[in-house]
Amino acid sequence: MDKSSNQTSDERSAGAGASQNAKQKIAVLGAGPAGAGAAFYLSQRDGVDVQLFERGARVGGNAGSFQIDGVWCDHGSHRFHPIAEPRIKNQVKQLLGDDFLTRPRHGRILLQGRWIHFPLKPIDLLLRIKKTFALALAFDTIKKIFPRKKPAQETFATILDGGLGPAMSEAFYFPYVEKLWGLKPSELAVKLAHRRVSGSSVFKILLKIARQIPGLKSPTTGVFHYPRKGFGQITESFAQAAVDQGATLNLNAEITAIERDGNRVTGLRYKDGDSEHRVSYDHVWTTLPLSMMARMIEPPPPPPVLEAANAIKFRGMILIYLVLETDQFSEYDAHYFPELSVPISRMSETKNYYAGEEPKNRTVLCAELPADPSDKYWTMSNDELGKLYCQWLTEMGLPVTAPVVKTETKRLKFAYPVYSRGYEGHFNILDEWIGNLDGLLTFGRQGLFAHDNTHHALAMAIGAVDCLEPDGNFDEVLWTEKRHEFESHVVED
Repeated sequence: MDKSSNQTSDERSAGAGASQNAKQKIAVLGAGPAGAGAAFYLSQRDGVDVQLFERGARVGGNAGSFQIDGVWCDHGSHRFHPIAEPRIKNQVKQLLGDDFLTRPRHGRILLQGRWIHFPLKPIDLLLRIKKTFALALAFDTIKKIFPRKKPAQETFATILDGGLGPAMSEAFYFPYVEKLWGLKPSELAVKLAHRRVSGSSVFKILLKIARQIPGLKSPTTGVFHYPRKGFGQITESFAQAAVDQGATLNLNAEITAIERDGNRVTGLRYKDGDSEHRVSYDHVWTTLPLSMMARMIEPPPPPPVLEAANAIKFRGMILIYLVLETDQFSEYDAHYFPELSVPISRMSETKNYYAGEEPKNRTVLCAELPADPSDKYWTMSNDELGKLYCQWLTEMGLPVTAPVVKTETKRLKFAYPVYSRGYEGHFNILDEWIGNLDGLLTFGRQGLFAHDNTHHALAMAIGAVDCLEPDGNFDEVLWTEKRHEFESHVVED
């Protein structure tokens, strides 16, 4: 990615707020989909000077891509879903051109020792599901006809159990969410069921299955979009287009402080190599993790706000990349492992995502291992994790027969927001205080503590830019309406 500017950081600092340009200076922190998307749409505005900051060496964040032995790899399994609103989908397609591929979904899930196609297909489901499990599902469905006593306190567990019944909840969803978030389903908030589980009732699941039947199938069923050069190509295209439109991209820039004067945010400090710089801005828009960002504000927030920030938790993830000396490991793009007997939650083979034939005699299997820095896996070496990975695959009937070239890993500290029971109180304290700071906007998946897809993150970027008025004021009333819209986002698997 080209930085696009020959200005030094000191020259940019000296020019910040310069009256001769009379431009609104906006810093966008974090070059993931939301940040790069905001920079793209802001740079189309007259009278706006946009500077995009990214701590890493390239854009994308958790939605970025990179190569291992010539194979494009992602930070886990990523897809661009066809149900994205047309404005967003068309923009991505325009930026990527012929590299915006349409691919058939071809995954499978290991459920009670049997492989079942995912997304679920009617015939496959009937042939492969255990009869005892099918009877249990039917019994749960019949029971839903009769009224049930409402639980004294609703949680993720009670919502799923009431909507799906014990059989599906206990066989699939409960162990899967416990693996992903490291908490029992009864310890998770109701909101997670609404935001994370698109099939939260028997009717919704049956509807999804029915949509796989020829004649009932919509154009968006059973397919996904994926860039030819890894999922990160989406964010890279937005960032490069923003640069082409006049935005400045600052890579390897670590934000050290967001400065305020009373209730007004005035600028920020950041490190670029061994140098630290201070820059003034009219607006600071941040997609950084909400809790981490709050601790960057100077002077610091009041103690109750900092306590709330410390109580907000994110789930970590270790990504294990097994490089194999073969063209292809399997025909499937993704394997799902909901049960607790195996620590990894999903495995993806990205060459199958973009139908890659090159390089020959190489493929990469990416395992997603939910874990936090305090867990035993976090400090293990690449070789140790690679050996465990092969062992887990063998135990699931997927032995690695091709030579293992090497194992690489990446560790994400902010993979998923944790919607534990009671988190809303901490979030509201933090969100309200930050919302009262003029010139500071939090948005995006990490900034709004939202478990969302990439098209949702881009929708947040568009919503934020729509709220910026020509005179540089930010329409808080409209932003509140946009926030309510974002609450309706439901994650697509």
